[in-house]
Amino acid sequence: MSHTVPSLHILASRLRLKQLRLLIELDRHGSLHKAADEIAISQPGATRVLREIETLLGMPLFERQPKGLVANDLGRCVIRYARLIYSDLEHLREEMTAIAQGHGGHLAVGTIMGAVPLLTRALASLRRKHPTLSVAVVEDTSARLLDLVDEGRVDVAICRSGVSRRPDAYACLRLDEEPLSVVVARAHPLAGAPAVALEALAGSSWIAYPVDMPMRVALERELASAGIKAPRFPLETASTFTTFAMLQEDPTLVAVMPREVALFGERFGLVARLPVTLPSLEEPFGVVSRAGSAPSPGARLLIDELFAGRPGGAPRPA
Repeated sequence: MSHTVPSLHILASRLRLKQLRLLIELDRHGSLHKAADEIAISQPGATRVLREIETLLGMPLFERQPKGLVANDLGRCVIRYARLIYSDLEHLREEMTAIAQGHGGHLAVGTIMGAVPLLTRALASLRRKHPTLSVAVVEDTSARLLDLVDEGRVDVAICRSGVSRRPDAYACLRLDEEPLSVVVARAHPLAGAPAVALEALAGSSWIAYPVDMPMRVALERELASAGIKAPRFPLETASTFTTFAMLQEDPTLVAVMPREVALFGERFGLVARLPVTLPSLEEPFGVVSRAGSAPSPGARLLIDELFAGRPGGAPRPA
């Protein structure tokens, strides 16, 4: 049976925080009595609040089972967003408190793999200067990070805005180009070879970035230029740690990654770089935020740290 979902205007005007809090406690306890106690209302009051939100949404959110009230598919969806809303409120309060007390507040930043070394250096310096600044870091692909920027889940992201269908929706301060390296485990037969042609990797099993991502496109373009077919059954991941771990687990694998990340792995004995030349990705990465929105205080501090000591000093639009 299909149901009419309330409009955004109706949800925004009629949803109340107490309703969302009750849903979270019901999911936690499975009991109206216990949920009511948690939010300091009577059980009849909790029943009334649950009825209000189910009437607003036009559908039941819970099923009564022997172990208590259990959220259905819609209930789980609503509860997930209720938790996000409460989490955002908690972060809002923490940041307001920190700012009121003269502390650094909270910073949420996203980053692509290739920018991790640059970001970690900047964060180490920033936290030495502002030890009370709370920082959350998310590593993902540019496309997913832009979604987090859109949703306000991160203050800024170090990524590429060009992967979006609407790059004009973002402000981007250009940081760096991203040269690539081909890496293998130190136990790979080609590790330590003085010269390696890309053709020597024909038939190799690859760890590759997800389809349509810039690093994957660059790899397939270079392989095609060398007359090598794109890997048919690659292991796809955007995770730095997964790439390092898989190379250790299977020394026959070959991976492409940003040179800065490869240098980090080489320094700690995790990988060996092969002497294969790959060009930089076509679009440099930068600090991306929503167009027209001013950076948060924490984001401003990070941006200053990322550009400290660079030629020209001040950030420049990409």
